[in-house]
This record gives sequence, structure tokens and C-alpha cells, in this order.
Amino acid sequence: MSADYQVIDAVAVITLNNPPVNGLGLATRTAAVEGIRKAQDDAAVKAIVISGAGKAFSGGADIKEFNSPKALTEPTLHTLIRTAEECSKPVVAAIHSVCMGGGLELALGCHYRVALPGAQVALPEVKLGLLPGAGGTQRLPRVLGLETALNMIVSGTPVASEKLPALFDEVLPAGTDFAGLVQAAVAFANRIADVRPLPKVRERKVDYPNSEAFLQFSRNTVKSVAGPFPAPLECLETVAASVTMKFEDGLAFERERFLHLMQTTESKALRHAFFAEREASKVPDVPADTPTRKIERAAVIGAGTMGGGIAMNFANAGIPVTLLETKQEALDKGLATIRKNYENTLKKGKLTQEKFDQRLALINGTLDYADIGQADIVVEAVFEEMGVKEAVFRKLDEVMKQGAILATNTSTLDVDKIAAFTSRPHDVIGTHFFSPANVMKLLEIVRGKATGSDVLATALALSKKLKKTGVVSGVCDGFIGNRMIEQYSRQAGFLLDEGCLPEQVDQAMERFGFAMGPFRMGDLAGNDIGWYIRKRRAVEKPDIKYSKTADLLCEMGRFGQKTGGGWYDYKPGDRKPYPNQQVNDMIVQHSADLGIERRPIADQEIVERLVYALVNEGAHILEEGIALRASDIDMVYLTGYGFPLFRGGPMFYADTVGLPNVLATIERLAKGRHGDAWRPAPLLVQLAAEGKGFNPR
Repeated sequence: MSADYQVIDAVAVITLNNPPVNGLGLATRTAAVEGIRKAQDDAAVKAIVISGAGKAFSGGADIKEFNSPKALTEPTLHTLIRTAEECSKPVVAAIHSVCMGGGLELALGCHYRVALPGAQVALPEVKLGLLPGAGGTQRLPRVLGLETALNMIVSGTPVASEKLPALFDEVLPAGTDFAGLVQAAVAFANRIADVRPLPKVRERKVDYPNSEAFLQFSRNTVKSVAGPFPAPLECLETVAASVTMKFEDGLAFERERFLHLMQTTESKALRHAFFAEREASKVPDVPADTPTRKIERAAVIGAGTMGGGIAMNFANAGIPVTLLETKQEALDKGLATIRKNYENTLKKGKLTQEKFDQRLALINGTLDYADIGQADIVVEAVFEEMGVKEAVFRKLDEVMKQGAILATNTSTLDVDKIAAFTSRPHDVIGTHFFSPANVMKLLEIVRGKATGSDVLATALALSKKLKKTGVVSGVCDGFIGNRMIEQYSRQAGFLLDEGCLPEQVDQAMERFGFAMGPFRMGDLAGNDIGWYIRKRRAVEKPDIKYSKTADLLCEMGRFGQKTGGGWYDYKPGDRKPYPNQQVNDMIVQHSADLGIERRPIADQEIVERLVYALVNEGAHILEEGIALRASDIDMVYLTGYGFPLFRGGPMFYADTVGLPNVLATIERLAKGRHGDAWRPAPLLVQLAAEGKGFNPR
């Protein structure tokens, strides 16, 4: 059983009990339906209260049953709601903490609702590319009115219970605990036990003056912000049905549109991302109960853009952090940049003065390694060169207390080699933040061969505290994200040699859905970073071929936005890219120097070459065990590289295209110029032959 049953003062109290948020899985639905029927058949029971144990009334559907037969096995959520609604005795929902999705739909099916203040109330299905599928689009407008209900359903944003007085028959005083809620709900149930007829939300009318004009205005607004996602408009149309249709017809329409959305690629992509984020924190040989180390004080080596951003992450999480630099001027500049970043957030109203003061107070600077020795974790964020890293880690090995975690923010270098510079490689881990570190959600957690399980578990827990999506990677050059982006960037360069200009490539990828194309991305990150990596590659892997255009660009001193120009020109205070004729002429001349006759290249070829380069390298990464699962690769690209969310990440996108189709294109490209870059990954070949995808269906 996952719902408890007891009788208090002639009132049956059914308590949903399916931790952590009382998801309405099959066992919970069954127990709740049985409880309502038991109470109805008991002559000594006058009324029924439904509440939820622990931290929620109910968070809605049980995510463990998504896409499984259990989700549609009787009693379904519709059956549970109908059982409550049609009960001959009054049913009271006693709401606290969280009341979302199916949980709110259940509450709307009850005859009465009482709540604690501060309970978070929402129908968030739109965030999974869906709409409320158990009557929410028809009942909520009948209770809250058309406008408020539409805003809640289209946005999916939680609203505090005290701000929705029309939804509740009683909101209890602040400070009331769960026991007090149940006691008050039982008392309320006894007061209304004999009231007839029982009030049903379904029998109310949606009354809104000139509703069609309001709905048309709303359609125009939603269209302008929904982008490629169909769910917001579908939400609107089903809410509109609450005005224009009878209740049962509206329910049928809601069900039809819900089932339609379930089959859309966009919803499948959002659901994939939802589950992928939760899976990313699971490491097969690091159980959930693995002990973690205390992180009460942090240190960061290097006060540049990256180091300062990392320090802000710790301060934002309430962790004191010391920023270490070698020169006072660099330290002062770093601290000033941090202050300016916080001031900008304060001016925008996204930070209170109190929080501003607290966060700045948590960050201090030093030039002396002795001042960081007692930190629980130190993150090195110095120049991406092994000799520099070696000097830092040898010093950290000397000064850091035993048990401190020594983390490197390297984006490409060998974490095992860095760990070997210390006498405690088990304490060393890679924490690859993405720039700007105080904004970007991704944290690549690089597990060295000697990294302790407790260190890895601590890094994963820390990523959540820092509000990052932590994804575990094994050690290889570039880890998951940068190893794949190198192949993407190589193809972008070859496209320039063969006939494209930067603007065409960028626009094709942005139409596909990327936040920005490869050349705009290079200008933002700094083209000199890639230049340095290619120089290192020329020594370590001289057989890897690149277009020379990026090197020629850097030789022109065009490193990107920080120098006012890269592939594009930039004006002061303006991040918009403006094509540069000199750069375009250089690209065309380089093709001539190579003896290549430039040709027209379709956008489809641009997208296929860049995205399939990611996919093929991702398949190599999977078969090597660098990534634990395909969905981890997708999370890296969704949260760190601007891959379009509605396409679900490169590996999920390949699944939607069909791996045989992806493989056929790669095999065709392997016969063309630079065909050696298109060696199909054996895993891709195998899965295509077996009719499978990278992600389990």
C-alpha cells in the first residue's frame, strides 16, 4: 500500500504515501480509490480527507511509471478523480508543500480544498511538452477564472496557495504544521458533512466577458514566445474549450490533444532531457549512500574570468571562498569584476541588497597559498598549459590539508597526469566549468583512474548545491564536450574551404535551433583558445587535419569579441556580429591557394556535417566508456553547448532521424574530401544494423 487509511472523529483520512513527492503511481492510485470506496461503505464515516505524507500533497504523476503500462493501468488518474468526485460523501483535499500536475487535478476533483500557506500549486506539464491530461484544463478555469488559469497552464509556473484564494475553501494561518492541517481539515469536513448537494467543479461555468477577444489576443502572445514547441498553443486551445464546450466534451478534447502531444518529437525531447538530468547523477559503482566529504570552505586558484565565475558559484551557494592570485593587480581586477557582476544583477532587480552584501562578504582574495590550506576543496583555474598546472598542483599538494579535494578546471588536459603531480591522486578530480561559470549550467565532472568514490560522490552533490547539472566523464583529450566539439569545428572549417562563409554556416545552425553557430561561438569563447589547442595537436597528433582559415584569422589578431573582431566585427556595447569583408576575402583566397573550386553548399549539408560529426564522435566516446550513457552526452550538449532543447541533444536527435539514415550519410561523406574524418564508430554501425538507438526506448 502507498496510501494510509485511518478514521478520526468520523472522518476517513487517506494519506498518500509514495516518497519523495507522493507521485500518483499505480499502487498509490489503487490504495486511494480503495480508501474512498471503503469510507463510502462505512456508515460510521461522514466525510473523507485526502492529504499527502512527508514533503508534498502530491507532485503529480509518478515519473518512474512514465512511458510504462502502469501509467494506463486501472485505476488510472481519471478513475481516481472520478471516484472522489462521484463519492456520495464530501471529499476534502488537505494541501501542503507541493500540489502539482495530477496532484492538483485530483484536488480539483475533490468537493472542497483546504491548504497551508506557501504550498506551491502548479500544472507544469507544458514544461514536458504536454498539457494537463486529467481534467486540469477544464476544471482550473472553472475555479480560478479563464485568465488566471490560462496563465498558470501555459507557463507551468508554481503559485503560492495564499495567492489563489478562489481555489481554496480555507487557507490556514501561517505556522500551522502538518498535524494541524489534518486536524483543521477533519474539523472542516465535520462542519460541511451534511451539506448537500455536494459542490462539483465540473458543474461551474467559465464566465469571462468577451472571452473570444481575450483568447485571440492570448493566441498571438503565445505564438510569439512558444518558438518551436507546440504545447503552449495546445494548452491554450484546450483551456479555450472550457469556455466553448460542455464539460465532458472539453475533457474528451483535452485527452485527444494530450495524446497528440505525447507523440510529438518536441515532447519526447523534453521528457528525454527531464529523465537524462536525473540519470546523470547516477554512477553504477558509486551507490547513492556513498559517504561524501564536507564542503564548508572553498578556494579558487586564478582570478581571471573563469576563476572569478567559479568563486561566484560558491558564494551564491553560501560557501565562503578564497580567490588566490600571484599578483595584486590581477587579484584586484578579478575582485572588481566579481563586484561589477553582482552590481549588474542588483540593478536588474534579480538580487536584493542583503544578498549582494552577503555574497561579496563570502569572497576574499589572497596572494599567499598558506591562506587556502584549510579549504575543503580547491579549484584550479589557471592557464590551460600542463607546465602551469604542474606548478600549481605541486604547491597544492604541499599546502592543502589532508582530505581536501584538489580539483582542476582543465577543459582538455589529462587529469590523470595532473593527479600524478601530487602524492594524493585519490583526492584529485576534474571540475570543468563552462564560461561564464556563474551562468552556465553544465559542470563536467572528470573522474581520474585514481579518483576516490567519495570524492566523485562529493563533486556530484556539490554540483547540485551550486545549481549545476553535473555530468561524469572519463579521462580523454577534451572529455565529452570539447572532444566532440572539435569534430564539429573541424567540419565547420572544411565547409569554409569548400564554399561557405561564416555567416551561412552560423545561420544554418541557428535555424536548426542552436543558440549560436560555430563561428559566433568561437568569437565569444576566444579564437585563440582553439589556436593554442591546434598547436598542441600539431605536436601530439600531427595526422589530424584542420582547415587553416582559423589559424590565418588568429594571425590577423582577430581573437573574437574580446579584441573587437574575429570571424565578425563587433561594435562597442553591441554583441551583434557584422560580416567582415577582409575575413571573407581571406577565406576565398585560401580556397584558391588550396586549389579548391568553391561550390554552393546547401544548409542541409551544413547541418548534417556538423551534427553528425558530434554524433559519430559521441558514439566513439560511448564505446570507450568515457560517457556512462548516451543521455549524459545529450545533457552536456543541452546545458553547455546550446544544442536545441526541442531536439533533445545530438544522440537523441540521431535516434529520431534513425541510425541507419545517419550511418548512410556518414558513409557517403567518408567518400568525399577529408573522408578520413568520417570513420563510422563501430557502435553506430552495430546499433544501426540491430535497428536500435543510442537511448533505450
